[in-house]
Amino acid sequence: MATTNDLKNGMVLVLDGQLWTVNEFQHVKPGKGGAFVRTTLKNVMSGKTVDKTFNAGTKVDTATVDKRNMTYLYKDGAEFVFMDGDTYDQIHVAAEIVGDGADYLLENTEVTVAVHEGTPLYVELPVTMELVVEHTDPGLQGDRSTGGTKPATLETGAQIQVPLFISTGEKLKVDTRDGRYLGRAN
Repeated sequence: MATTNDLKNGMVLVLDGQLWTVNEFQHVKPGKGGAFVRTTLKNVMSGKTVDKTFNAGTKVDTATVDKRNMTYLYKDGAEFVFMDGDTYDQIHVAAEIVGDGADYLLENTEVTVAVHEGTPLYVELPVTMELVVEHTDPGLQGDRSTGGTKPATLETGAQIQVPLFISTGEKLKVDTRDGRYLGRAN
């Protein structure tokens, strides 16, 4: 149990039986009336974002969320299997919880898995991943300086847009948050 004066970004609260992450908070002391705390909360399970205002000093229920560094092992049907590097415990995470990050997961990738009371909440991938282009149309002479893009299929099966000069077999840096091409990998 904490008060609204103790709020921090990233803190997980239990409101109406659901888990909410504090994205932003602001303490407001108007000239007239009592102080209050304005927050932006994100539902951990659905991803829905809401604005909520609390009176200053109001008690809020906090949840203990354990963030563990884990290694992605393999896909088992509709679930992904991750292993804790310290205890060698394996957990199965549903595809809905992994979300769009599944498009960029390679075996033996280090990720962060957030767990609350034994239930996986979400999986955080590294911001950038280095992936090999499995297939893309060949570039033509003169495609070096134009700003055009073409689709490319990565080794994980994900489709992204790449510059025209990229060819099959090249290793690229990809932003896992939105699937953007960031450049060639060294």
